[in-house]
Amino acid sequence: MLALGSCFQSIVNDGQGRLMELPSGQKAKMLAGELYLATDPELVAADLRAQELLYRFNATRPGADAERRALLVELFDTFATGAVLRPSFRCDYGSNISIGEDTFINYDCVFLDCNRITLGREVQIAPRVQIYTATHPLDAATRRSKLEFALPVVIGDGAWIGGGALVCPGVTIGENTVVGAGSVVTRDLPAGVLAVGNPCRVLRIL
Repeated sequence: MLALGSCFQSIVNDGQGRLMELPSGQKAKMLAGELYLATDPELVAADLRAQELLYRFNATRPGADAERRALLVELFDTFATGAVLRPSFRCDYGSNISIGEDTFINYDCVFLDCNRITLGREVQIAPRVQIYTATHPLDAATRRSKLEFALPVVIGDGAWIGGGALVCPGVTIGENTVVGAGSVVTRDLPAGVLAVGNPCRVLRIL
């Protein structure tokens, strides 16, 4: 099994029969959008920390707003004043997620934060929205070597993401843009538009 500590290097196959050296520092490579190994001990420990906090968050009783907020402040890089997130919620690390002021995230959302997920101020996230930064190489040999990569997602101030929408790795959604329910956002969207569909396309300017 390929496993790599943060102070070591490893040799892997590049998928074309050549050996290549994989530099150390898997977390840094992950956040830089480079190929990395999620089995790195530092990343495994960070994931376990997040899952423990999420277990407690998702088990909170109705009305336990202060307890939920305290857990999210500990989990996320930023959970700003006035932000609300309703359980249940799933993520990888939490520490790569920043939530702006007065942003609202409804039930049953999934944020795969192998790279940074940044939500601006007063963003509305409907139930079952999924935001993915995690992705995998198209080359089968490289993918089967357990190497993966991740690209950041940014959602601008005042945007509204409709129920069940999926935001793909590397996407930026502009300020005040509305994404229709069930859409699959595969490319950047400009500010101030209504966009719908799979793949998501601009329908009109708002």
